[in-house]
Amino acid sequence: MTGFFIKKAFFDGWDNLIALVLFNLGYMVALFIGLGLSMAVGRVNWLVGYLFLLLVAMGCAVLMGGTAAVTHNFSDYKRGAWSEFRHGIVRNIRHSLLYGLLLVVALLNAFLIIPFYGSFGTIYGYILSVVMIWVEVVLIIALPYYFPLMNLLPADNARKTLKKCFIIVGGNLGFTFFLLLYRLVCLALTIFTLGLIPGVAGMQLASQDAMKLLMYKYDYLEENPDADPRRIPWADLLYDEKEKVGPRSLKSMIFPWK
Repeated sequence: MTGFFIKKAFFDGWDNLIALVLFNLGYMVALFIGLGLSMAVGRVNWLVGYLFLLLVAMGCAVLMGGTAAVTHNFSDYKRGAWSEFRHGIVRNIRHSLLYGLLLVVALLNAFLIIPFYGSFGTIYGYILSVVMIWVEVVLIIALPYYFPLMNLLPADNARKTLKKCFIIVGGNLGFTFFLLLYRLVCLALTIFTLGLIPGVAGMQLASQDAMKLLMYKYDYLEENPDADPRRIPWADLLYDEKEKVGPRSLKSMIFPWK
């Protein structure tokens, strides 16, 4: 399943490259404006500037709720990016706000709370720092599943979606850490391409692909309660997906009309 995930994530990104780049440009513009205003306000009052920066994080989370709807379409081999983005922002606002809150918590934890406890220089400060580091790790590995689960299980409210993120992590630790490594590589490419590829939208699409493939496992286990979770017939479950992706060559990628 891991090998096919890499293939699907790559070709889904390639097939929708222009739309992803445009969305990433939007994120970059919003981020630069937000950071610029935060720095300007911070020169007058650092606390207000910092609070403004946290509001920027919440705003980015709302935008991610819109692009989550778009990447769900792309993962299902559909189009309709712009209209789906607008509808996704409104439809997913509650999930987006909870995600934004968690993003703010992660930022505060990384840049304020952990350094604060670490500055104590005592065993208690060390223990508290370690605990908060683990909180940060859990959030980092669980949150990539959040928006994909929201798309795949739309009847769930935001808290239920978050709870299922932790369940997915617990049941797929190996793949979860692989996905973390994959996202780190994507982050390095994003920095190298100045935010254009794969960027926020591309990483959201990869997470959507990952969760979509994992859902085949859970659908199979629901239909076969006596099955061994360690022996999933991935070849059979992913047959249709592999047919949709199809055999691809470098020539067909660059010259799809030939």
